[in-house]
Amino acid sequence: MLKMKKRLRLLAFAMMIVALITVQLPLKQAEAAPAFAKGTDISWVPGLEAQGYTWKDKNGTTKDIIQILKNDYQINSVRIRVFVNPSSNYANGYLDMNRAATLAERAKNAGMSVMLTLHYSDSWADPGQQTKPAAWNNYTFQQLMDAVWNHTRAVMTAMQAKGVTPDWVQIGNETNNGMLWNDGKATVSMQNYAWLVNTGNNAVKSISSGTKTIVHLAGGNDNALFVWNIGGLISNGATFDIIGMSLYPSATDWSAKVDQTISNANDMIARYGKPVMISEIGLEYNQPAATKSFVAAMKTKVRNISGGKGLGVFYWEPEAPPGYNGGYNKGAWQANGQPTIALEGFLN
Repeated sequence: MLKMKKRLRLLAFAMMIVALITVQLPLKQAEAAPAFAKGTDISWVPGLEAQGYTWKDKNGTTKDIIQILKNDYQINSVRIRVFVNPSSNYANGYLDMNRAATLAERAKNAGMSVMLTLHYSDSWADPGQQTKPAAWNNYTFQQLMDAVWNHTRAVMTAMQAKGVTPDWVQIGNETNNGMLWNDGKATVSMQNYAWLVNTGNNAVKSISSGTKTIVHLAGGNDNALFVWNIGGLISNGATFDIIGMSLYPSATDWSAKVDQTISNANDMIARYGKPVMISEIGLEYNQPAATKSFVAAMKTKVRNISGGKGLGVFYWEPEAPPGYNGGYNKGAWQANGQPTIALEGFLN
């Protein structure tokens, strides 16, 4: 009996030590983000490679696209989207969490920082569509929040299994009117939208406390939209770190729209105290000189935002060949596989 009590005391002591160690283990930290992110979204790369696409540098030499971006254009960060249960369609699906993690590993091995964009959909989420994953269609709102929590943690865990701790994670993509419609549609319930953002934010932080979360809206030059959306989130208790913006101007109006976007960014910083990331930009591939000037202006003006509150600029899918996926023409590579001068705007 005494031996049994001694064993129990030893077992209890051992369990206490394990519990203390578990409590004191730090959460996984993101690696240090660059002082200023010069980034590209490269989410189409795995699907393009699966179809046999390759890329050449400006000298006509075929190389790995990530190496070209890094070595020729000073790209130090990549942005990768994640769908929930995507189709096998290379352009409109394909990138589930495991393929995204493999791509993130490639980027990390090249010394790049990683941003994830969680669409919380089986395909595109953007201002015109925020469709729930099919498997989540009939969920109650509580079940929907649970699904956001579980999916977000699963993505973060898949990344860490590849040795990647993302520097940034977007909670949704271009959520101009909320996410996971109709439950999280902002015009229906700003509170629900805020709760979903909180759920995603908290799930990210539960795996990696140092990873920064982003709420990202399209139309970076539309101050009224941002005041309504970001202000509405914050007034409903949403917690996140960074305000993300997209801008897709034309070759004739880019200069004015860049200035409007910088004005909006400064207003967001002044109102809400949050830094700004330009999560997406793009301009027509057949206007390379204008695109180079646009990229250079955006890079310089965001970098010059006071207090270091302008965190970086990401070009969306520059590796896309002209006309890809039914007509996308804002890439930075030509049909012959060689780049335009567009990304030279990132230099220096």
